[in-house]
Amino acid sequence: MRSAVVVGAQGVIGRYIVEKLAALPDWQVVGLSRRRGADAPRVRHISVDLLDPTDTASKLSGLADASHVFFAAFQPGSGPAADYAKNIVANRDLLVNSVSAIDTASNKLERVVLVTGTKYYGSHLGPYKTPAREDDPRHAGANYYFDQIDWLAGFQKGRRWNWTELRPQTLCGFAPGTAMSIVPVIAVYAAMRKELGLPLAFPGKAWRTLYQVTESAHFAAAAAWAATEPRCANQAYNITNGDYFRWQHVWPKIAAAFDMLVSEPQPHSLVQFMADKAPLWDAMVAKHGLKPYRFDEIAAWPFGDYVFNCDWDVMSNVTKSRLHGFHALVDSEEMFVRLLARFRAERIVP
Repeated sequence: MRSAVVVGAQGVIGRYIVEKLAALPDWQVVGLSRRRGADAPRVRHISVDLLDPTDTASKLSGLADASHVFFAAFQPGSGPAADYAKNIVANRDLLVNSVSAIDTASNKLERVVLVTGTKYYGSHLGPYKTPAREDDPRHAGANYYFDQIDWLAGFQKGRRWNWTELRPQTLCGFAPGTAMSIVPVIAVYAAMRKELGLPLAFPGKAWRTLYQVTESAHFAAAAAWAATEPRCANQAYNITNGDYFRWQHVWPKIAAAFDMLVSEPQPHSLVQFMADKAPLWDAMVAKHGLKPYRFDEIAAWPFGDYVFNCDWDVMSNVTKSRLHGFHALVDSEEMFVRLLARFRAERIVP
């Protein structure tokens, strides 16, 4: 029985890793997060402030059986989502405090799986070399991914365990309160425009450029593979759905999923558009019998502005993961339709 510790277990990555491992017969899981999750068979949660090294060391001291760590915690910065990579101290300390405590508690640790992303290549800064490969040089300037992997690689030297770094792009899942999922942004934006009697207009400038995403469930499968594949030791991998698309081709299918008409793109700030929409959302929740998610936790509008305005190609090469044994693929256009239909069926949006 392997024993996993999922750091950031309530996020758009962590909660899917917990679900994936719990569905497998040979894993038990401990989830770490500020908000305590619900325990389940072979899954228990610990509420911990990972930015407090004393609280972290105390609450993680009992994890003597931990064999794998999946680090998916994230502290967003203030302001535009493109600037989140500059939030170095908090994101570095989340990793340092949690991994240090688990390393001390367990002599059974085998691997730490670190989640970073394509901002490693500068995908958030403007046009960059595409498709990006894992051995491409780092972009100039600050990025907490650099601090995280540099610390982890240095800390691991001489120890019994190893690490694997995974680099997804624009997660597609659902975790209330997360700042890094595009599907709830699309779902709530579409639902509100429909409620207002407006067609579904694409809100950014990235209408015709190539883009890619990573479904959260797909990423969780990749994380399970990376945790146990011997060839993944001390290696980095791009993990995306494995295809590319242009929003101009996906957007009409998204509109159809909401029984809406499509208009020409109308670039505008989602942050500004949504600034006064909380009362409308509350009215929609009551009118349509939706699950009672608060407006400030249902979607991250700065992240939507960032994604929809990347008017340069965003592409990763996933050949390395395929050569090393991870062959799963996702049709991104089908994924959007499927996930949005699920959002409607589960009464997250009408």
